[in-house]
Amino acid sequence: MAELALYLPGILAAYAILLVGGFSPGPSVALLLGVGGAQGRHAALVTTLGIVAGSVSLNILTLIGVGVLVEQTAWAVTILRYVGAAYLAWLAYGALRKAVSPPDLSETTPPAKGTRALFATGAALHLTNPKAIVFWIAMHAVAGLSGAPLSILAGFVLGAALISFACHAAWAVLFSTNGFRAAYARARRWIEAALGGFLGLIALRLATERSL
Repeated sequence: MAELALYLPGILAAYAILLVGGFSPGPSVALLLGVGGAQGRHAALVTTLGIVAGSVSLNILTLIGVGVLVEQTAWAVTILRYVGAAYLAWLAYGALRKAVSPPDLSETTPPAKGTRALFATGAALHLTNPKAIVFWIAMHAVAGLSGAPLSILAGFVLGAALISFACHAAWAVLFSTNGFRAAYARARRWIEAALGGFLGLIALRLATERSL
């Protein structure tokens, strides 16, 4: 419990970013919007499982890479912190810019596919997106898990997977209805504004603190 208490603040901060990010517009939301509208709820939920699988894979791979980097160079933690802060600040800027002038959220609708193909489409969305890797680097900078025991690391990965599934499954279910898709389009400006403000605060905190 003592070890968990040491890492808990950073983990909760990272989870908060994942939660806000999961409920914000992005490639995953666009994909689920298209699949849910074209093929229904079941297809969207299968795609959600693929998205979560891709997210978990990147989480683990990034976690391993960050761990090796920190072991090799004593100043890696500081560099990681500034890289994470810079990326979160860039995300905040992008969200606030979209709040002022929200672009159209085009529906990424693949041709009708079976279960395996839908799962693969969701997974590929993350695994082929370089920005997703940088996002996870930022998440680990916020979480501050350098030197954490395996049980803490495994718990973080599991918790992140559950958050990702909950957020995307909610989108999958809601995007199956025409009424919600229309309401979401109207609310996008406020969603982006809230996301930008939150990420900006986290970026400032990460850049100004002395250690992870």
